[in-house]
Amino acid sequence: MGRLLGQGTFAKVYSARNILTNETVAIKVVCKDKVEEAGMMEQIKREISIMRLVRHPNVVDLKEVMATRGRIYFVMEYVKGGELFAKVAKGRLSEEVARKYFQQLISAIDYCHSRGVSHRDLKPENLLLDENENLKVTDFGLSALPEHLRHDGLLHTRCGTPAYVAPEVIRKKGYDGAKADIWSCGVILYVLISGFLPFQEESVMKMYQRMFKAEYKFPSWFPYEPSRLVAKLLVVDSRKRLTIQGIMRQPWFCKGFKPSLSPSIPTPNPNPTQVLDQEMLSKSSSSSPRFYNAFEFISAMSSGFDLSSLFESKRRVGSMFTSRSSASAIMAKIEGLAKKLNFQVSSKEFKLKMQGQSEGRKGRLAVAVEVFEVAAEVAVVEFSKCSGDTLEYVKFCKEDARPALKDIYVTR
Repeated sequence: MGRLLGQGTFAKVYSARNILTNETVAIKVVCKDKVEEAGMMEQIKREISIMRLVRHPNVVDLKEVMATRGRIYFVMEYVKGGELFAKVAKGRLSEEVARKYFQQLISAIDYCHSRGVSHRDLKPENLLLDENENLKVTDFGLSALPEHLRHDGLLHTRCGTPAYVAPEVIRKKGYDGAKADIWSCGVILYVLISGFLPFQEESVMKMYQRMFKAEYKFPSWFPYEPSRLVAKLLVVDSRKRLTIQGIMRQPWFCKGFKPSLSPSIPTPNPNPTQVLDQEMLSKSSSSSPRFYNAFEFISAMSSGFDLSSLFESKRRVGSMFTSRSSASAIMAKIEGLAKKLNFQVSSKEFKLKMQGQSEGRKGRLAVAVEVFEVAAEVAVVEFSKCSGDTLEYVKFCKEDARPALKDIYVTR
């Protein structure tokens, strides 16, 4: 652990060094007691989940999470260049530099939205710069996931920084988190080029009044093309606001744009005989499924939030259900599902692995299934993602596996 880099109400951030790799990192140390007293433990868990979900070159990387009885430690990428806000505070940026940062911001936010994540607090203070002047989005504490949507498919929590928040968020009606982020991106682009806020007022209420009417002016020296883009982003009616895809088609945005590629994940070998996990097959053959310990069963099926998965370096997203069907009948049913979906299948005993043919966002989806015996005529079936995209795996479980297996499961 090294020097203190900064601190807030619930956490302190230190520089640190990995003694095995000599890599410099930043460690955010969160006090559990303070977080629990403020009722914000769910927000911390959400932030961990989201940062594990959004792996992108323009998003600060969460490397590891550790915990003691009183502290939670976020081990993160150390971004040396500081906040973009500090750079803008020294004066407005050139059009070319502003465009580079805006391109990287949009690339990161597009990726977040594709994961179902709305940031909801985009501002220059939450945009960091590395030693190569590349932008990194940080602070996902107020972010939202699809499960935070209400029955109307919208978000309803009022949050964000007043000067950057979209008008619909301030109103008490629901809003689309992705479209709210686009408004914030419009404010950021205006600030980068002008050096000041578009809706600057002494009182917050006056600022909101201007925001609700989109009343702002461009200085005479503001470049024409980016001003047209800002005008398409700062639109009060979110339905008419330009989309991320629309932004990426704008000629001004496209100049010199190099899409940031998300970290590559090795594509599983397409040969079904090689797809099957060797570790999964290493155990000796048996005519009956592996016995599922009662303690394992209770722990796995518990409705409580299990923090252990947040601290594993190789997290497996799992889902399970119980069945009164025989193990062989269950395996036959799952193999039938795999063949119907045109998945390649490898199986041995009561373990199966299936792999999709089509390329997803992170390569081809591969799913492992194992059947355990709990008691006579009671089995537990566990699904887990081996490779591919998490959201594609969740969709597979909800839309393909669950409906196809509904006649054999008793409960989740």
